Amino acid sequence: MSKTTKPSGNGPSTGSLPGVAPGTNRKVIALAIAGAFGGFLFGFDSSVINGAVEAIKGQFGLTEAITGFAVASALLGAATGAFLGGRLADRFGRIPVMLVGAIVFFASSVGSGLAFGVVDLIVWRVLGGVGIGLASVVAPAYIAEISPRQMRGRLGSLQQLAITIGIFAALLSDAVFATTAGGASEMFWWGLEAWRWMFLVSAIPALIYGVIALLLPESPRYLVLHDKEPKAREVLAKVWPNGDVDREIRDMKKSIDEDLKAKRTGTLRGPVFGLKPIVWIGITLSVFQQFVGINVIFYYSTTLWSAVGFEESSSLAISVATSVTNILVTLVAIALVDRIGRRPILLTGSIGMTVSLATMAIAFSQSVMTDGELALPGAWGPIALVAANVFVISFGASWGPVVWVLLGEIFPNTIRAKALGLAAAAQWIANFLITVTFPPMAALSLPLTYGMYALFAGLSFLFVLTKVPETNGMSLDEANTLLPHKNAAKKKAAKKNTARA
Repeated sequence: MSKTTKPSGNGPSTGSLPGVAPGTNRKVIALAIAGAFGGFLFGFDSSVINGAVEAIKGQFGLTEAITGFAVASALLGAATGAFLGGRLADRFGRIPVMLVGAIVFFASSVGSGLAFGVVDLIVWRVLGGVGIGLASVVAPAYIAEISPRQMRGRLGSLQQLAITIGIFAALLSDAVFATTAGGASEMFWWGLEAWRWMFLVSAIPALIYGVIALLLPESPRYLVLHDKEPKAREVLAKVWPNGDVDREIRDMKKSIDEDLKAKRTGTLRGPVFGLKPIVWIGITLSVFQQFVGINVIFYYSTTLWSAVGFEESSSLAISVATSVTNILVTLVAIALVDRIGRRPILLTGSIGMTVSLATMAIAFSQSVMTDGELALPGAWGPIALVAANVFVISFGASWGPVVWVLLGEIFPNTIRAKALGLAAAAQWIANFLITVTFPPMAALSLPLTYGMYALFAGLSFLFVLTKVPETNGMSLDEANTLLPHKNAAKKKAAKKNTARA
């Protein structure tokens, strides 16, 4: 295809994109991957505590409730970072906020690794959470703003993929330190326990993120927003030399004007408990995504398996294997979401989560005391392991990535930013509640705990079936309807294609 051919339409393409040379594809993809490294730190920092929970609990003599708060404390910082991230990025730029996130990550890693008490540890974890929140906002925004429209959806999915890889890397490093030292509580290098090195090693990706941020160009949209159009053109010409720069600049200006108008006129207020129904749908999707208990697997899995008779090394190995599964099924979800639609994927995921969580509840109800410790007798141990991985597969291929897709599509333009912010805040709060309550609930009854998660998974099926619209094939403007008729999105898309033909 000629390099002078200009892009046409907004649909996905295969192979080399229209108007974009293969070399440009590689350049944009490289920038997107670099931007998504914030997602890697997000996953790494939030999950690295998994292998250290029992060691911290023993060293500082923590109760179940305090243990839960120590683990969940990072989520409080994440909510703060997410709340501030968009505002800071719009005022100072995407790159400066990335640098702040890297510095915060680095300080949190060192501080957590050298913590002398639980209060000290919680403070550093909250600080690290602020970095998580900043990354969760700035990384996807940067990727969307640096990418050509034909690649935006696929490149945007790199954020979720980077998070899952970060979780895997954290659990793998935990396993390596614990195994090498002979246990997370055992002494390792320089007279420090292995669990401390689990945190200290987080400083390495933090440094890498800082270097990456220094090398990345600023977002063209930010430059246009701050009347630096020549610089924006220069950036676009470098990263997308065969694209229609004039068109991109026009679209950015139009989008900025619409955003300013939305700030003046958009309101979330509505007749249902003070909010619009579609806003409640977004909030409920976010809450269900967390209330099924997925982060219990990634924050506490080592503790969970140790609690029912598995050795620490085996528990860590199970956690690593589960995180690999999470990466693979996320790739499956990315491949299918635009082919078969959002609702079918969510409904299937809800069924899989309900069955697997109920199976885990039944398995844990069979646990017995052996030499003063819990154990799963006979086949119940393997059954619980299989059920846990089916749960991760069901979640990772559905509710994990697809909820974020829907949250970006279902809200009208005039309230999209505000509604997304509220839904994201609800997600952090729900994550915090599940994380902080798991240790005391697990100590009380593991079957009851997983039975509760199974109940929420079942309710999520009913919610999607009755309330969530299908947005596949619709433009963002068309998507903000509640429960369109079956196949309405595909019919509209087909009608458009017929009209163009």
